[in-house]
Amino acid sequence: MTPHTLQGRSEAEVTWFQRREAVAAAGAWLALGGWGTAQAQQRSNVVEFVGDILLNGRRMLPQQTVQTGDQIQTGPGSRLVFVIGNAAFHVRQNSRLSVERGATLNAVSLLRLLTGAVVSVFGRGGHRSISTPTLTAGIRGTGVYTEVMDDQGGRSYFCNCYGTVDVTCGPDRLVSTSSYHQSFWGEPAARNGRFIRPANAINHTDEELEFLARLVGQRTAWEIAGRKGVKDGKGYMHDQAGQMHPAMTMPVR
Repeated sequence: MTPHTLQGRSEAEVTWFQRREAVAAAGAWLALGGWGTAQAQQRSNVVEFVGDILLNGRRMLPQQTVQTGDQIQTGPGSRLVFVIGNAAFHVRQNSRLSVERGATLNAVSLLRLLTGAVVSVFGRGGHRSISTPTLTAGIRGTGVYTEVMDDQGGRSYFCNCYGTVDVTCGPDRLVSTSSYHQSFWGEPAARNGRFIRPANAINHTDEELEFLARLVGQRTAWEIAGRKGVKDGKGYMHDQAGQMHPAMTMPVR
């Protein structure tokens, strides 16, 4: 288990993938052929279902399918892991989000997170985005962690764990290219002249990204490279003198 930092989250929330039921559910999902087979056989795309979850305002059942256009709300102690196309998601407890349709019924164009947190892995494909009340991230094929900090005035936390992402918050825009956890705060109002500010890597682990990537037949950047960088939120495999977080290169407003 790689070292990780928690801020307002419990250890159990970030080590969910170690639970026996999660391992068994993932094994069953892969053994049955994953997304393509589930779609062909009209089986549920839910890999793991724990606790009280609402789907479009009604209590969800484990055998139901999450489709684009659906709204999801998880209660305390609940979590939901599901796959749509070449994208896998883990919705944490006390979260509220919608999954919006892309070019086809089985393609996600936008994941709109209103409260709570979600870990996501996207394969390459058409235009996809994640939005929060303060931040929007354009996805090009990557693994990311997103959280809305209700106890901090609704500011957003976003980590581009690997890949390339276009990040927008207020008037600030940047392109994030990360090989190992590049993290940002999306502020509701400028702090020290910036809406997008550097953050440390918090509240998610390498292993949960690896877990989700396997569900859609992918590997993380560090698995491909065979090494890991310094998990300081800057996003680099190699820690070099003078290396700056990309948010610090933006103009102060």
